[in-house]
Amino acid sequence: MDATGSIRLAACDCLTPLGNAAHTHAALLAGTRALHPTPVLGRDGGDSVPLALLPGRALDETVPPTWLQAMQPLLAPLAGDGWGTARKPVCFTSSNFGVGSLHAFRRSGDPAHAAYGTPAASIEQIRHTLGWGTHFAIFSHACVSAHLGLLHATRMIQAGLADSALVVSYDFLSPFVAGGFHSLKILNADLPAPYMARDTGSIGLGDGAAYAVLTRDQGALSIMEQHLHNEMYHFTANRPDGAGFATALAPLAHAAAGRRLWVKGHGTGTLEAGRLEAHAFALAFPGAPLVGWKGSLGHTLGSCGLVELALAATALQTGQTPGTVGTSAPTFTDTVATAPFENRAYDGVVCASNAFGGAHAALLLCHA
Repeated sequence: MDATGSIRLAACDCLTPLGNAAHTHAALLAGTRALHPTPVLGRDGGDSVPLALLPGRALDETVPPTWLQAMQPLLAPLAGDGWGTARKPVCFTSSNFGVGSLHAFRRSGDPAHAAYGTPAASIEQIRHTLGWGTHFAIFSHACVSAHLGLLHATRMIQAGLADSALVVSYDFLSPFVAGGFHSLKILNADLPAPYMARDTGSIGLGDGAAYAVLTRDQGALSIMEQHLHNEMYHFTANRPDGAGFATALAPLAHAAAGRRLWVKGHGTGTLEAGRLEAHAFALAFPGAPLVGWKGSLGHTLGSCGLVELALAATALQTGQTPGTVGTSAPTFTDTVATAPFENRAYDGVVCASNAFGGAHAALLLCHA
């Protein structure tokens, strides 16, 4: 699936344990890590693994959920304002929605948790709090969920079905989510080092939320091209020849011909996927610096595509790109940028995400 032709990014922001997009961007430039050793099962203990939780937030959910309270300042500028109407639809994206509340319900038996647990229930809480209407769509495909929302919003505007569209993405950790990744043996005590060639790989997980307002002609940045490809090779693994990555990037490489770009990769810290991804970027965009920020923020799951888009937009607007926090030589390719760099001489950035099930998504963000 793809969307050709540009769409403007009128506004965007994110929420991470390091703050909003501006504060998180500044912290990444300084090399700050939001990840800290945390019992993987919350109050039930378990191994300590690197998690990045919002300040004051525990892994175990409360009533009302702490994530709902945390999102209110992020989305406050969008309260009312006609969102959720026929000409201003909302796309909600997540991989887990309120699953932490369902886990708390099952663990405690308190039915109050259930009012926040399902996708529809968690969205209704957000919509009601902000006074949004009922014209919305829901997208969930693991870690490319945000890209699906962006693609759908773009198509709605380009087809003349909407004047503008709002994409909202959120994923917050719980013992259910952290325990699941721990069972896959990819979430362990080691801090992640994206694109670093070392003996063992590991990821971190983080809380994250973001929004983006898309319009036809307002905003200083344009999403020039978007592409989504599913290689359907394996539930958790990629084709060993990297063909899925190459297929997803080819339309962007064609659209970007003649432009000088840098790349914001997925970069979770796993070895095989990191190696395939780094080499695919080097082939599709020769010489383009590659960065990944999950070594600081952890993997924010279904929200990562939008959280990191907001940070990439901030980097373009400030002229400063944070390096790949937590990574040092040797790296899979010599294009991996471990230190911050000035990007004012660049035309834009490729933002990419990958997901379980063989999904690859990428977009091209440029100065309008």
